[in-house]
Amino acid sequence: MSNDPFSVLGVGHDATLEEVRTARRRLAARFHPDHGGDVTRMGEINAAFDAVVAYLTNPPAPTAPVSPSPTPSAPSPVPSRLRWYPGVQHDAPSFTIDLLPVDAFEALLVVTSWIGEVLVDEPPYVLEVHLNEPSPCWCRLDLVPDAGSSTVTLTVASIDGTPAPDVEDVRDLWVSNLNSL
Repeated sequence: MSNDPFSVLGVGHDATLEEVRTARRRLAARFHPDHGGDVTRMGEINAAFDAVVAYLTNPPAPTAPVSPSPTPSAPSPVPSRLRWYPGVQHDAPSFTIDLLPVDAFEALLVVTSWIGEVLVDEPPYVLEVHLNEPSPCWCRLDLVPDAGSSTVTLTVASIDGTPAPDVEDVRDLWVSNLNSL
């Protein structure tokens, strides 16, 4: 498994957003658990897709070289495949909805109308949203069937150069709004 999300998707670093979406759909047709694929591999594909989309929609600004820190830093909570892109936060699994994915997806669409706007919807498993709360950010929700319910994984990234809110605050916002349905 490559740490480069572009390689995971099989696209070049000059790929367009549409080419990246097409590559994810192609891989999902082969590796999605509903098609006899592997849950772990599909998670890697989704994480790579999240990272590439975040990179393409908000490329990192050039930074000055940083000298190494004399003290070791704490391990990052972000999976290694996403560490290359600063500002991306991944929370897997984030929360569970006691509905099948089709119904859970519809509930998430209702909540989206309250707290943001839909950017990409691939019912019933993928929803990308521009959130207005708790602060403006890009958010991807991946739904996975789980014994009569749906497990939701969140990925959050900054937009327009503003820092992204903490992924736990975003999770709490989704959960509180879902509970008010």
